[in-house]
Amino acid sequence: MSVSAWNPRNIYLYLVCLITLVIAIFATVSLVRAVVDLVYPEPVMEVAIAIPTTAPAEELKPPQPAPEELRAQQEHQRRWTVRRATLDIVANGALLALAGPLYLYHWRKIQREAAAR
Repeated sequence: MSVSAWNPRNIYLYLVCLITLVIAIFATVSLVRAVVDLVYPEPVMEVAIAIPTTAPAEELKPPQPAPEELRAQQEHQRRWTVRRATLDIVANGALLALAGPLYLYHWRKIQREAAAR
């Protein structure tokens, strides 16, 4: 008696494999991006806001922060970038740690059943 490869059980196994493979691909891409963010953080951006007024041009310049304050802001931004990248690495690593074994388990079941036919 021949068993069809497209029975509900095999469809389920293939769908689980597809979904976990897609999750693993997206998690890997996000993991690589987070590592790059950790190694090569965004540069510090300084934004000057000019408010339109009838005052002379020299009065339109925004006040410049003190060098200590500027360094403190840059350090805060660097710490925030490192924190965000670290959290992304942990989250995507967890996704890979969950999706990988699920994929392998279901794919091996498919291979075993195909070999038994």
